[in-house]
Amino acid sequence: MHKRQLDDLALFGGKPLFGELRHVGRPNIGDRDRFMQRVEEMFDRRWLTNNGPNVVEFEEKIAALTGVPHVIAVCNATIGLELVFRALGLKGEVIVPAFTFVATAHALNWLGIEPVFCDIDPSTHTIDPAAVEKLITPQTTAIVGVHTWGRVCDTEALAEVAGRRGLRLVYDAAHAFACGHDGVMVGSFGDAEVFSFHATKFMNSFEGGAITTRDPVLADRIRRMRNFGFSGLDSVASAGTNGKMTEISAAMGITSLESIDTFISVNKRNYDQYSEAVASVDGLKLYELPLEGLTNYQYVVIEVDKARTGLSRDEITEILFSEGVIARRYFFPGVHNMEPYKSRSAGNAPRLPITDALVGKVLQLPTGTAMSEADIAATTDLLRYIIENHAPIADRLRVRHMAS
Repeated sequence: MHKRQLDDLALFGGKPLFGELRHVGRPNIGDRDRFMQRVEEMFDRRWLTNNGPNVVEFEEKIAALTGVPHVIAVCNATIGLELVFRALGLKGEVIVPAFTFVATAHALNWLGIEPVFCDIDPSTHTIDPAAVEKLITPQTTAIVGVHTWGRVCDTEALAEVAGRRGLRLVYDAAHAFACGHDGVMVGSFGDAEVFSFHATKFMNSFEGGAITTRDPVLADRIRRMRNFGFSGLDSVASAGTNGKMTEISAAMGITSLESIDTFISVNKRNYDQYSEAVASVDGLKLYELPLEGLTNYQYVVIEVDKARTGLSRDEITEILFSEGVIARRYFFPGVHNMEPYKSRSAGNAPRLPITDALVGKVLQLPTGTAMSEADIAATTDLLRYIIENHAPIADRLRVRHMAS
């Protein structure tokens, strides 16, 4: 349904564009019959967890795709990060971007490690190696990069800084499964990388994650730690936790892997359609993925220039929500402005001008197999209508907010 006048907007009394909500991160579902077959086989084996055959197969398939020899499947990526940080013996301070999901910093904080927040490159949205260098102190033990939106960090520059300064280098690769750079797949960089297979990711295992590393000693240590520190049937070699992936999650992961080419193809189609439509809307800029290398196209991200749109990102988001388009303000307001970090730095807040500007204008739009071409056309037509009629909409919004 096209919006032709202000009263057509749901916020002002009209009928919502979508009756069923279009969410960012709505799960992709692979072959249901094949998944259910795997579940039946799992029940027949009566092996539901504790490194069963589904988990082993899932790890092997990830190793084959990434080209990394050691893969450890875990119950979720947050636990995966904690396991890596603990296994590497990190302490003191670790430099991490504030433009990320809060779990990246929480995994450090949970272990008593101080996250030191770093600014990002405005064009890539990934951690800025030059800014990293300025934050290194005698207490720094590692750098954590985040492959934001699937764009690979400047791995060469970060590796150079880490090597020269004697620091560990870890990557949060939650966005970057099946991505690559200069012929190298994500999973191979740094001391270790951690993937997420949460339901909102384009390739999911319900809940889950995986750690990849080329270091066999580190891999063995993490495997023990994932299973309470057990090194044998009755032998506990170290402290550990319960970070194991279940068999049913691994079954979903394997099934998702079998459809990964389809998922990426749909994401690419959606990205291209959004790109063409957004190009003609003044004040909206699509985050462009690099032409070189591999990407999964799982995120469609726009930046809103209020000076040109006449409406703020948050005002546009409010209208979209009312129409059933559940767009997201990632990573608002920046991890450094979340607790416990905000209170901890009171009076001495980090200067992150690029991050602070970006969290006020970035908007993530729905994509994936749940979005049809017609859905995307309707969403972009709605955005175009909103911005072309920004002045009267802004007037109505002011009246509405004053009344509330």
